[in-house]
Amino acid sequence: MRVADGWKEYTVLDTSDGEKLERWADYTLIRPDPQVIWNTPRGDAWRHADGHYHRSKAGGGYWEANLPDQWQISYSDLKFLLKPMGFKHTGLFPEQAVNWEWMRQTIQHAGRPIKVLNLFAYTGGATVACAAAGAQVTHVDAAKGMVAWAKENAALSGLTDKPVRYLVDDCGKFVAREIRRGNRYDAILMDPPSYGRGPGGEIWKLEQTLFDLLKQTAELLSDNPLFFLLNSYTTGLSPSVMAYMLGVTAAKGRGGRLEADEIGLPVQESGLVLPCGATALLSFA
Repeated sequence: MRVADGWKEYTVLDTSDGEKLERWADYTLIRPDPQVIWNTPRGDAWRHADGHYHRSKAGGGYWEANLPDQWQISYSDLKFLLKPMGFKHTGLFPEQAVNWEWMRQTIQHAGRPIKVLNLFAYTGGATVACAAAGAQVTHVDAAKGMVAWAKENAALSGLTDKPVRYLVDDCGKFVAREIRRGNRYDAILMDPPSYGRGPGGEIWKLEQTLFDLLKQTAELLSDNPLFFLLNSYTTGLSPSVMAYMLGVTAAKGRGGRLEADEIGLPVQESGLVLPCGATALLSFA
């Protein structure tokens, strides 16, 4: 497992009975986590959390919280804006720091200008990491609010003047247009949701759509590619399946080094690692 253990301002304090207790800078939150199927004793810290997201049996849920509308968190030289959102989220997936580190190092060691395409780019954690490494980034997400949030994160990190293009668009339609235009990218990353809707009401179902989109997106790799990163939180999509799909799409005819594994976060109380999804990496460096 690849572990995001470089955080100073974020910690998974404990996990038990379908929930995790986390410290996000100055605030502690309790949020649901479907991976936590164990029921271990809870210490006093659980009773003093600043925010608790409760799932509703009817669907969705609500925050019971004494939290500001927003606050900031830092990872190395990067800064991010956090907000307690519907469906338990804060606007950041801290386990992705292990991928940010890998991409930054890979871009910096390339020794040449790198064009990055970030699809399903959310609030721009990977975008700011790649921009900070010196890459030119195209950031694509279907949600206007998430793209605006990504711009805020870039500004917080002092990256406003970096060459980042922000687009509110359906990722599949954008890829098809880029193929027709003849545009190419040295590095591509994708973090697709299990289910979603595009700005025009387009429906995305991962298992039905991902492979065809991977085949199309692989056509956007340049003649001298650097990497292709695929991330997923869908529990039914194993690292090996993700690696296979990259192997028969982006790696076909190009070679490269293919690897895939779970990613996770260290848990302070147990000393173990909480699994938080999977990433497949195709590297040409």
